[in-house]
Amino acid sequence: MRSDRVKKGIERSPHRSLLKALGYTDEEIQNPLIGIVNSQNEIVPGHLHLDTIVEAVKAGVRMGGGTPIEFPAIAVCDGIAMGHVGMHYSLASRELIADSIEAMTMAHGFDALVMVPNCDKVVPGMLMAAARVNIPTVIVSGGPMLAGKMPQKQKSCSQDVSLSTVFEAVGAVTAGTMTEEELYEYEEHACPGCGSCSGMFTANSMNCLTEVLGMGLPGNGTIPAVYAERIRLAKKAGMAVMEALKKNMKPRDIMTKEAFYNALTVDMALGCSTNSMLHLPAIAYEAGVELNLDIANTISEKTPNLCKLSPAGSHHIEDLYQAGGVQAVMKELAKKDLLHLDLITITGKTVGDNIQGAMNRNPNVIRPIENPYSTTGGIAVLKGNLAPDGCVVKRSAVAEEMLQHQGPAQVFDSEEEVIQAILGGEIQKGSVVVIRYEGPKGGPGMREMLSPTSALAGMGLDKDVALITDGRFSGATRGASIGHISPEAAEGGPIAFVQDGDLISIDMIQGTITLHVSKEELDNRKQHWKPKEPKIKTGYLARYAKLVTSASTGAVFK
Repeated sequence: MRSDRVKKGIERSPHRSLLKALGYTDEEIQNPLIGIVNSQNEIVPGHLHLDTIVEAVKAGVRMGGGTPIEFPAIAVCDGIAMGHVGMHYSLASRELIADSIEAMTMAHGFDALVMVPNCDKVVPGMLMAAARVNIPTVIVSGGPMLAGKMPQKQKSCSQDVSLSTVFEAVGAVTAGTMTEEELYEYEEHACPGCGSCSGMFTANSMNCLTEVLGMGLPGNGTIPAVYAERIRLAKKAGMAVMEALKKNMKPRDIMTKEAFYNALTVDMALGCSTNSMLHLPAIAYEAGVELNLDIANTISEKTPNLCKLSPAGSHHIEDLYQAGGVQAVMKELAKKDLLHLDLITITGKTVGDNIQGAMNRNPNVIRPIENPYSTTGGIAVLKGNLAPDGCVVKRSAVAEEMLQHQGPAQVFDSEEEVIQAILGGEIQKGSVVVIRYEGPKGGPGMREMLSPTSALAGMGLDKDVALITDGRFSGATRGASIGHISPEAAEGGPIAFVQDGDLISIDMIQGTITLHVSKEELDNRKQHWKPKEPKIKTGYLARYAKLVTSASTGAVFK
C-alpha cells in the first residue's frame, strides 16, 4: 500500500504512535488509508451541509474495508464575493485548493481519495489535484439547491426563482420597474436552502461535467442537495473508491483526451457556464491532455444544444434531475454517435454501460436530439483582431437579435467604472461595452461581471447592448456577454487599445469579433500605451499575477 510509507516497519513506530494519538486502532492503521477532502464551511450555502455528505462517504469507505481520514479544503462563495475586492480571490482560490490537496496527500501517504466539493472553483480545483497526484479518487459533490418559489401575489414573474433573479431585480429597481419591497420578496425566497445555486451556473456545470468525465458517479451533477438520494450517492462513492483502489484505477486512466472531448460535447448540449472553458483546459493540463479553444469550437459546431436551463431558460437543475439527469442527455447525444462510449469510468463500467438504462423523461427539459434548440452548442468561441487568441460566449443565453451585433465602443477600465455608468444611465442602446484590465493578470484574478450584466438585464438592455471583457462572466449571466478576451489588456492585447466610439462587430454565428480600426492606427496607439499599475501589489494575488497564464490556456500556473 502507498500508505506503508507512513505506517509499516519498526522505523515507522513513531508514525504509528501519532496515528494512535488520533484514536486509530492497529486494525484501522493496517487498512488502506483513504483521505476524505471536506470543503465544508459556514459561509458558502453550497457547502454548509457537506459534513453530512462526508459522514456518508466515511460509512461507504468503512463498508469497503478502508479507514477514512478527513482533512479540509477552502471554498469561496462567488455570489458573496461578487462586486467587491473579494471576487479577485475567487478564481485564484482554485490553485490554492489544488496545491493544498497535493500537499496533504503527499505529506501523509494516503492510498486513495474521496473529494467532496460543490461550488465554483472547488470542483475544478479538486479535479486538478486528482489528476496531479494521480491516485484512485472519486468526486462526490453536495448537490444543487432547489429553486426558490415566489408567493403567488407576484403575478408578473415566473414562480421559480434563483440567485440570478435577485441580481437582475437590482437592475429593475434601478430602472424603476420594481419596488424595493418587491426586491425584498426576491431576496427572501430565491435561495431556499443549502446546495449549489439552482441554475446551470458554474458550480452545477462543473458537477455535471465531473459526471461526464467519469470522475463522479451517475447523479453527481443533478441529485438535489436536500434529497436522501444524495446521502446514498455519497455512501456509494465511498464504496467506489475502495473498488478503484483494488483495481488501481487512477484519475489519468479515466480523464483521457476522449473523456475531455465527451465533457466538451455534453457542455455544449447542456449550455454550461462559460467558466467551463477556463476549468476544463486547466484540469486537462494537469492530466497531460491538450485542450484548447479551437477544439472546443470544433466540438460546438457539431453538437446540438438540447437544454435551456436558467439563466438561458426557465428550467433549473431539479428539472434536469427529474427529466433523467446528465445520463439522459448523454443518451440523446449517443443516438448521433457524438460520444466516446467505450471509456472506463469510476463506476468500473464504461460510459456506454452507465447510460444504458437512462431515459429522457421530459422532452421539454431535455430536447430530443432530432429537435434541438440549435444545431450548434451552447458555448461559442469567437476570434478576430480584437481577440486573436479567442474569447467565449454562452450563445444559448443570448437573444436571437443579438447573435450578430455592431456598435460603438464604450470603454471602461474596471468593473466599478462600468457599474457606476450603468446605474447612472450612461450606457447607450446599441453600444458595445468594453470592460478591460480584469483578466487573470490585470484583475488580478479575472473577476466575474455578474453585477453589470444583471443590472443591464434588469433594466431591459440585454437585447440592445453587448458586453466584452478580458475578465469573465458568471454562469448566471445571460445576454451578449463575451468574456475571456485574449490576450488581455494587461499583457498588451488589442483590447487595451480600444477607444470610445470605435466600431466593433460581433458575429456569434460565424464566430468572429472585429475591431474596425486599421492595423496602422492600432500600432500607433500601442506605441503610446503604458500598462496600468496593478490594483493589488502584495500578498497571494501579487504572486498569482506573476505566475498565471492567459484565459485561453485555462489561466493555469506555468
